[in-house]
Amino acid sequence: MKTLAIDTSNEVLGVALLSEEALIGEYITNMKKNHSVRVMPAIEKLLSDCETSTAELSKIVVAKGPGSYTGVRIGVTIAKTMAWSLGIPLVGVSSLAALAASARYFDGYLAPLFDARRGLLFTGLYQYKDGILETVKDDQNISAKQWAELLKELNKPVLFLGNDVHIHQETFQDILHEKAFFSGITENNPRPGELGKLGIRLTEDDVHSFAPNYARLVEAEAKWLEKQGDSHD
Repeated sequence: MKTLAIDTSNEVLGVALLSEEALIGEYITNMKKNHSVRVMPAIEKLLSDCETSTAELSKIVVAKGPGSYTGVRIGVTIAKTMAWSLGIPLVGVSSLAALAASARYFDGYLAPLFDARRGLLFTGLYQYKDGILETVKDDQNISAKQWAELLKELNKPVLFLGNDVHIHQETFQDILHEKAFFSGITENNPRPGELGKLGIRLTEDDVHSFAPNYARLVEAEAKWLEKQGDSHD
């Protein structure tokens, strides 16, 4: 029983192979390169190095977003195609939850984030309770200032994680002061092994209806809806 985890939802590309007992192999890069031409060779290399054939896979776990629109779409498309062609279950896991999962050592809230441009970010709030990662606040698209003000009301230490934290770090420090903590560089890359671990026992999604979680309309859709609204005024 082996699970393949795939994450192309942001700049970091990650694939992992694991069983319920062990993380067998993991591949991670953090480079500005096209995931569409790199993810399948990465999967093939990982499976080859781990002496595993696709016929031995029992589940596909994919980071379903939020994140880069193109990146999320690439990972979900590949995961759905593999799951359907192999006849095995597909499970989608929040990209933010996968990022938060590495920080099980922190005694407080976990706030993973990806920059969403224009002062906005994709984020959610998590915590570990009895060794299980729990959602405190659902993934959302929000401004850094609004998010910091919301977290301030909770009056509890918050660990911010992600490669984009530095973009908003000053805002968090100004509002949260001593309650704001920041992860080290080795914790800012989402681990595909953590993604797989989160998804390994989850109930499968329907492979045909499964869709990414973009957490907001893509810009083209937003502009189209705005234009449609104007045309009815």
